[in-house]
Amino acid sequence: MAADGWRLVLVARDADRLADTAAELRERHGRDVEIISTDLSTADGCVVVERRLAADAPIDLLVNNAGISLNKPFLRSSAEDEERLLRLNVHAVMRLTLAGLRQMTERRRGAVINVSSVAGFGAVMPGSTYSASKAWVSNFSESIGQSARPFGVRVMALCPGYTRTEFHQRAGINMSRTPGWMWLQADDVVDEALRDLRKGKLVSVPTWRYKLAAAGLRHAPLRLLHAVTRDTRGRIGRDGN
Repeated sequence: MAADGWRLVLVARDADRLADTAAELRERHGRDVEIISTDLSTADGCVVVERRLAADAPIDLLVNNAGISLNKPFLRSSAEDEERLLRLNVHAVMRLTLAGLRQMTERRRGAVINVSSVAGFGAVMPGSTYSASKAWVSNFSESIGQSARPFGVRVMALCPGYTRTEFHQRAGINMSRTPGWMWLQADDVVDEALRDLRKGKLVSVPTWRYKLAAAGLRHAPLRLLHAVTRDTRGRIGRDGN
């Protein structure tokens, strides 16, 4: 996006990595880069970004990309871990979308991309609550997108499949059993997402193979879906590990 001429506001927890990324983007593309170091799984962290969204310098495109999964099935999880997942994957998306749309609808322009997942179309990972949180993001975005359209504002749920990022590594999830053909490259996902946003789509599912997967998850009989779905990460075995 810096290469395309956008001025950026980057938000994450790691202040040092943010500063390094901002410096690299400024040097490479000559664009303004503002950084905000905060934890969006906390109410205070959301407030920091909400204030930035309400500031005089407007945000034209909000990308809610923060999210986590847990390296444990629900029966071995804790209320604290599950609540943190919901605060980041659901509550932060809701709060920041609302804060962004207040400004955008007044200006009659702007867009929001909420990063969901193809996993949100079905309960595809037995014992995982990640897909449930992403089902909320997709449904929420599609609904809010319809209400924002009359104001000239777009809201879209981006639903990729497995994508090469640090997501699984940070969660401590072993992805070695996932076939190579299932992986997407982050740059390709971004390119297709921005194309679909320009087309006015409410839901974007990158690549034909994940479009087919999403259609199957939406329309397959539940008994068949439950019979064939498994955790491709291989993190829940017969012994529960």
